[in-house]
Amino acid sequence: MHAPTSPAAAAHRAGDRTTELLAPARDLACGIAAINAGADAIYIGAPRFGARSKAGNTLEDIAALLHHAHTYWARVYVTVNTLLHDHELPHAVDLIAELDAMGADGVIIQDVGLLECDLPSIPLIASTQMHNFTPERVKFLEDIGFHRVILARELNLDEIRSIRDATTAIELESFVHGALCVSYSGQCTMSYAVGGRSGNRGECAQPCRRRYSLMDSRGVTHLKGRYLLSLRDMNRIADLGALLDAGVTSFKIEGRLKDAAYVTTVVSAYRQALDDALVPRHLRGSSSGRSESAFTPSLQKVFNRGFTPYFLHGRALSPGAINTPKMIGEAIGAVVAVTDRTFILRTDVELHSGDGLSFFDSARELSGTVINGVRPTARGLEITPNSMDGIRIGTECFRNHDHAFQAEVEAHPPERTVGITLTLSETETGLRLQAQDEDGISAAADLEQGKSPAQKAAQAEETARRQLAKTGGTPFRCELVTLDWSRPYFVPVSQLNELRRQTLDRLTAARAQNRPIRRSATARNDVPYPEASLSYRGNVLNAKAAAFYRRHGVATIEPAAESGIDLTGRQVMSTRYCIKDELGWCPHQGSQPRFAEPLFLVDDTGHRYRLRFRCSDYPDQCGMDIDY
Repeated sequence: MHAPTSPAAAAHRAGDRTTELLAPARDLACGIAAINAGADAIYIGAPRFGARSKAGNTLEDIAALLHHAHTYWARVYVTVNTLLHDHELPHAVDLIAELDAMGADGVIIQDVGLLECDLPSIPLIASTQMHNFTPERVKFLEDIGFHRVILARELNLDEIRSIRDATTAIELESFVHGALCVSYSGQCTMSYAVGGRSGNRGECAQPCRRRYSLMDSRGVTHLKGRYLLSLRDMNRIADLGALLDAGVTSFKIEGRLKDAAYVTTVVSAYRQALDDALVPRHLRGSSSGRSESAFTPSLQKVFNRGFTPYFLHGRALSPGAINTPKMIGEAIGAVVAVTDRTFILRTDVELHSGDGLSFFDSARELSGTVINGVRPTARGLEITPNSMDGIRIGTECFRNHDHAFQAEVEAHPPERTVGITLTLSETETGLRLQAQDEDGISAAADLEQGKSPAQKAAQAEETARRQLAKTGGTPFRCELVTLDWSRPYFVPVSQLNELRRQTLDRLTAARAQNRPIRRSATARNDVPYPEASLSYRGNVLNAKAAAFYRRHGVATIEPAAESGIDLTGRQVMSTRYCIKDELGWCPHQGSQPRFAEPLFLVDDTGHRYRLRFRCSDYPDQCGMDIDY
C-alpha cells in the first residue's frame, strides 16, 4: 500500500520552487552527468532542427535522459530551434508531438512558422536566436503564449529589470557561463555569406574565431592577423544573486558540444554558488535531491578562453580575446633556464606528467606541449616536455590541462540522492515501513507476520536500523530511521530487506505520479508585433512564418538570408562589442583618432568587411555592425 501526496499538493509545492540551474547535454552521458552534478534542468538537441547540428540525439536517448531526470523532478528541454523551410515544417511538428508524448518538459524554438501549425500544449521556449533584446519583444512573446524566453546575452542588469517590469508570468532564462557569440544571436549571417553555412540553421562555421587584419580607408593596416572578433567566455558566477534580484529564474550554462567532465565541473561549481544565493532569499532549486562529490570544482581547470561577465555591468571590462580563440589556461610561472631537452620553470604550482602547457612563442602564436616528466630543483621545477619548440628563457607558461584534476573528476563523479526518512511501526498483523521524501511524498509497505519479541532487544534494533537504512542502488538517501514499535521484534534480515525494497519501489512510483507537469499553449491572436516591417534579419524563411507576422500587423516582410538573397554590401553581423572600445580607440576613453574611417576587417582571402560604429552619448548603447 502507499499513500502518495496528491498531485495538486505536489504541484503547489513545486510552484514555489521556480529557480533553475540549466545545463547542456551533448548526449545522454553528458545529460546524466549534469543531472547527477545538481542541474535542475537539461537542454539537449533533437535528432533534427537543433541550433548545433553536430549535437543531435536519438529519441531513444532523449527518452532515457527523461527517465533519469524525472527521478529527481528535473526537467528536460529539447532544442528544435533552427529556421525551417516550408517542406520541413510538417516534420518539425511531428517531432515536437513525439517529444511531447515522451514527456519532454518543453521545446526551444526559433521559427514562428511553427506557431501557425497544430502543436501540442507543450511549453514553448523562445530561443535566444529570436533576438530577445527589448521589453517590447519579450512582452509580445508573453502575449502570444510563450512559457519562457531566453534573453539576449548582451543585456545588462538594468535592461533585464526593465524586461521583468514589462512582463508578468513569462519565465526569464539567462546565460551565465560558456562561449559567447560576438553577434546578437539570430542576427548573424556572416557564416552563411562566407560559405553557405547558416548559424540560424545550426551550421555556423564560426568566422568570428578567425584571424583578421584591421585596415583603414587609406589602406593602412593597423593590426595584422589578430582574432579581432573572438570573445572570452562568459562567467557570471559572482552575479547570480544580482540576476535573481533582477528577475531571472533560469540560469543557463552554454556547452552542447562539451564533454561530460566539463559539464560535471561547471554544473558542480554553479550549483554551490546558486545555492549560496538562494538561501538568504528563501528560495530553492526547482528539482529534488542533493549532489555530493569528492572533488572541488574549478572553472579555471576546464576549457575557457578567459572570462568576462560580458555587458552585465556595462563596458567596464573588455570581453575580447583577440590574441587567440583557444584556451590559454592558468598562469603558472616563467622559464628561467633551457637545455636541449628540458627547461626550468619557476613556479609555486604542483605539476604532473600528463599536464598540458601553453605559451606564446616569438611570433606571438599560442603554442603548447605536454609534460612527460617533472623533477624539483633548487631553481624551480625541471620539466621534460614532449616538445621544446618555442620554449626560451623568459617564456610565460600556462597550464591548460590539469591531468590530476581531470582524473579526479572522472574517477569520482558526483552522486545525487533524494533525502528520505523511514518509520517502522506496528500493525495488528505485523509491521509497516513508511517512507517520506524531502518533497513530502510518502509511501508504505506492510509485512504480514506474527510478531515475535526479540530475545536480544538492542541487537534487533541495531539490525533493523542498519538494514532499513541501506539505500544503495536507489536514488534515495536515508537520513533517519525511526522504530515506532512497542518493543523490539525479531525480523529476519531477508524480510527487512524485502520490506525496504517494496517501500522504496512504491515511493519511486509515488514520486512519478506526483511529479509536477507543466502544460501551456500559444494563443492565436492579433497582438501587434513591435515592428511594422522586417528585413532579412527578421529570419522569415517559410510561408507560415510570413503569415504569422502579417497576422500580427507586419506590413513589409523580406525573406531571410537563407532564402538565397544576395548579401553583398549588406549587414551580416550586429554586435554590442566594439573593436574601437576593445583596442582603447573609443572617444569615450579620451582617444584621438589614429585612422581614417571607415575601417575594414580583412580576412585571409583578402575579403574586406566594412565596419560601421553605432556611437552614442551613452556607452551602454554603443555597438558595431559589419557589412559583407
